[in-house]
Amino acid sequence: MLLAEDDEAFRTVTRICLEMTGEYEIYEAKDGLEGYNLFKSHVLDIIVADIDMPKITGFAMIDLIRKEDKYIPILVTTGLTESKHVREGFKLNIDNYIKKPFLPEELDEYIKSALRHKINPGPVSERKQFQMGDYVFDYDGFCLKYKDNKEHILLSGRETEILYMLYQNRGKIVKYNEILKKFWGSENDSYHKNSLNVFICNLRKYLKDDPSVQIFTFRREGVKLVF
Repeated sequence: MLLAEDDEAFRTVTRICLEMTGEYEIYEAKDGLEGYNLFKSHVLDIIVADIDMPKITGFAMIDLIRKEDKYIPILVTTGLTESKHVREGFKLNIDNYIKKPFLPEELDEYIKSALRHKINPGPVSERKQFQMGDYVFDYDGFCLKYKDNKEHILLSGRETEILYMLYQNRGKIVKYNEILKKFWGSENDSYHKNSLNVFICNLRKYLKDDPSVQIFTFRREGVKLVF
């Protein structure tokens, strides 16, 4: 696991608490460039990165990493909660945002959740795959396939899980508070609502080539997938 964080005291406390679980081997980086170099020189299962770091930012580091590895789970920890920061991160296909301050126990749960959904597709014949209009939703492969296109649309772990929840309830409105509680543990956090809106916008964009597949949002109520 890579922990990239420029605040030494915060990084040290986080590392010690995670190591006490006995489940992680942690490599520490104090800036984005060191984090990228550690990614290049070690086999990692997951990356936890701050945004506002010296030398190169967390976003710049993630951009470099994503050019070489589209699948490794990446969690962003940050105090920057403006919409533009949230959107920038999701454009880089991160798996989740964790708002500072947080308890190490919370981070542990986020990491475990991301690792449970780490890509391990196995044989195509054994994967969970669902037809959605002209798309095939490959749940275990974390992607969408459109008709006979060879290029797949890659989904983050959180995008995959939200789309799966909508698929399981297709034709029905899934309440906002149900989605927020399931994936963020909170029903009324405006920051996480903003993150959810970004995920929904991304999913709409991925599904735009088939007009028969639509995601509708109902203000103050919820989201519905129709096809």
